Amino acid sequence: MKNYIKPDEWNIIEEGFDPHLNKISESIFSIGNGRMGQRANFEEAYSGETLQGNYVAGIYYPDKTRVGWWKNGYPEYFAKVLNATNWVGIDIRIGDETLDLNNCKVTAFKRVLNMKEGYLTRSFIAENKNGKAVKVIAKRFCSIIDDEVGALHYQLVPLNFENIVLSVTSFIDGDVKNEDSNYDEKFWNEVSKEQDKNTDYLLLKTKKTDFDVCTSARSTILINNESVSLSPVMSEKYLGQTVKVNVKQGDVIDVYKIVSNLTSENHEKQVLIERSKQVIDQASAKGFEQLLKEHSDAWAVKWQESDIVIAGDVAAQQAIRFNIFQLNQTYTGKDARLNIGPKGFTGEKYGGSTYWDTEAYCIPFYLSTAPQEVAKNLLVYRYKHLQKAIENASKLGFKDGAALYPMVTMNGEECHNEWEITFEEIHRNGAIAFAIFNYVRYTGDESYLSEYGLEVLIGIARFWKQRVNWSTEKNKYVMLGVTGPNEYENNVNNNWYTNTLAAWCLKYTVEVAEIVKEKYPEQYQNVILNANLNAELEFADWTKIVTNMYYPYDENTGVFLQQDGFMDKEQILVKDLAAEERPLNQKWSWDRILRSGFIKQADVLQGMYFFEDDYELETLRKNFDFYESRTVHESSLSPCVHSILAAKLNDEQRAYEFYLRTARLDLDDYNNDTEDGLHITSMAGTWMSIVEGFAGMRVRNNQLKFSPFLPKQWDSFSFTIGFRGVQLKIKITIRQIIITNNSGQTLEVLIFNELYSIPKGEKVISYNGTVV
Repeated sequence: MKNYIKPDEWNIIEEGFDPHLNKISESIFSIGNGRMGQRANFEEAYSGETLQGNYVAGIYYPDKTRVGWWKNGYPEYFAKVLNATNWVGIDIRIGDETLDLNNCKVTAFKRVLNMKEGYLTRSFIAENKNGKAVKVIAKRFCSIIDDEVGALHYQLVPLNFENIVLSVTSFIDGDVKNEDSNYDEKFWNEVSKEQDKNTDYLLLKTKKTDFDVCTSARSTILINNESVSLSPVMSEKYLGQTVKVNVKQGDVIDVYKIVSNLTSENHEKQVLIERSKQVIDQASAKGFEQLLKEHSDAWAVKWQESDIVIAGDVAAQQAIRFNIFQLNQTYTGKDARLNIGPKGFTGEKYGGSTYWDTEAYCIPFYLSTAPQEVAKNLLVYRYKHLQKAIENASKLGFKDGAALYPMVTMNGEECHNEWEITFEEIHRNGAIAFAIFNYVRYTGDESYLSEYGLEVLIGIARFWKQRVNWSTEKNKYVMLGVTGPNEYENNVNNNWYTNTLAAWCLKYTVEVAEIVKEKYPEQYQNVILNANLNAELEFADWTKIVTNMYYPYDENTGVFLQQDGFMDKEQILVKDLAAEERPLNQKWSWDRILRSGFIKQADVLQGMYFFEDDYELETLRKNFDFYESRTVHESSLSPCVHSILAAKLNDEQRAYEFYLRTARLDLDDYNNDTEDGLHITSMAGTWMSIVEGFAGMRVRNNQLKFSPFLPKQWDSFSFTIGFRGVQLKIKITIRQIIITNNSGQTLEVLIFNELYSIPKGEKVISYNGTVV
């Protein structure tokens, strides 16, 4: 675990430069705006360890699958978000020596991510091998108002030399590649480039997928506040504006750079450069400071909607704001074609594609902190991929409209090629169905079911019907050869979570069909026709499976078995595992991991989190104690579920411990993998740990319920949520629960088990459950 980020409520601060931490910091200090993003790479050259990363949403490459043994059904490619044109580059040469912090003595280094206003700053003093020292202050952001625009200001001051030629080149460079390229292939071809009025236009096209991206940059360089003439430079996939000037100690060189990234996903290809010129003109007319002010003002609104305030614990406060900040700059919900990659705009790992993480972890955050359309667009994304999901299932031998949503995707087509995941981690289907249920439960928007949801559910239900088989020995339906959420088990039979989720999906689909039939009869008939549904026959088949599904259970311990044969494993607890053996995925062979009883993340407990109302507290407690003691939490998605369940069990100590682990997972580099990029989807789980865990927020019978407790490390905590058109402010102190209705209509809420009405503009105060 690293511990170099300075505590601060609103800022992420790194003081001092350690090259060994640089790739971690590049991830932590990333910026983005939902349309594009940028790792915290240096503007100037850097020859040390770095992961160059500039990303444009929706642009990907189908990198050819690289496996040692091909299996029928494998996707031919793994879709990867592309490292796109580097737009932050500024080359500094002092005489004949390039400014490169890897070759300099670096002092007074400081990097700050201002989360309140949404920008990154960096300052340092560096002395090169010839003893020439400079001071640099840099600031940059990706605008959330003009989401195709980014901007930076780079200021350099010579400290101890004069009559030396200083060369400054502000450039854009498309000659980049992905670090995770399977065959070291570069994924971009140059189409054209132009230079005009200190502005560079570089048009690139992706191989195979033919996405066009035009990156434009207008550069202005001032010497002691006087604008200077720039000379254009050009080479393959590279454009820049340069100036050479004799400088003396104390001169101030300011570089302003306003950039746009436009894609053929949003503009016609034939006008892409012309449209880029318009965007860069409009942004430049505003100028750096106005762009920054508009951007910061927009962040103020976002924080009003989504901030969580923690009093008395700076580390926890900093962590939750960092998580919320990254979620808000990763996905804005403006475009239903986009989704949330596990690394967002912070790295390449996992291909940057969509996983089931979105439905299981991210939906609750956006439901509560953003307009309803934002979460709805995440579901519409899956609806638009329904036919691809049917095709995915057909490749594996399923038929008659059965749909298997992909484990990994950019366009709805499966592109994950590890067999134990691609073919067997099929619980992802259930997470999508649960997200539909969760959305409707929270918003009350049953019209979504008639427009989109029922068709998706039918495809998923048909898949489950074909995936189970009847066991004569057990006299039950069973599901063989699956991988549950615990990926430290592959190819198991009757994973309890998967069986439970499948049966629930079948039951829920029948229930939704009845709702749509009753309330939206015309749309119901359209769905029947589109899906070619034989309702009477198929519903009867699904109901029979629900009634006769097999669930592994151990009589001796009273727990649901993760899968058949789980108790055959050697039952060693995590507390008895030597510290030097962890993390297992970096220390053990895969064979050893598979034979062990250690669990990567919540599996049985994931199901009990989804369907907590179906189980008594004592049942939950038995399963929690049994499985948590065997869980190594080597998935970023694990601590948050355990935190929420521990809170429900009134286990405040473990609830807080798991919260702090998930909240500071990346800031403290718990799993030694932050350098690959941040864990964006687990950040949503961090938010859930507070709102669903400590505040105990649930939706019950179309009403909000709160059953909160205050961690002893905190003086209070508060947050704002939106629910069915009403905005509530909730504050929990050691003695009080205060809920304020900031909207124009009355809302009824449950505090513990008592129902109270909160008129518009008023508040209710509860003292240990007694409301006044």
